Amino acid sequence: MKMDMQDAAERADELLDAVLSGIKPAVQWAHGPTSAGSCDVSRMRVVMTIVSEQRRGSFLGVVDRFWRKSGYRIKAVNKDADVPAIYAQTNDGFGVTLSVGGRGQAFFEVDSPCVEESEVAESTTPPSGPSYEGVYPLPRPNVHSDFWSTGAS
Repeated sequence: MKMDMQDAAERADELLDAVLSGIKPAVQWAHGPTSAGSCDVSRMRVVMTIVSEQRRGSFLGVVDRFWRKSGYRIKAVNKDADVPAIYAQTNDGFGVTLSVGGRGQAFFEVDSPCVEESEVAESTTPPSGPSYEGVYPLPRPNVHSDFWSTGAS
């Protein structure tokens, strides 16, 4: 199937929707930047729920199992206690990453393979919380979860 950058962006949204809907209890997220290269597209979603240090391993485990069950190939796992990450690839060549940054903020990113050049519209998937329209950088995680935020200060 021939795919252009808009198709790739929509596929990236599907992949992001799937993994985020697989996280129970649900986390709140907002859109990160969309970037387009010469032949590829990258979409990002930023988790606004506080994932405490004590729950970080569980969070990564849920995502890792979801991706493996979905048939993705796990390419690398960074087990760093402060900034862990999982890098995987879908059967159709999309790179999917979960990385944890400062203060435990989790970032999901999907990178497309090289596709036909086209315009790329913003994602039409509504965020699960405030949209932070025009706010950059996004604030640190600020949504408390009785499960994911356990032990967070």
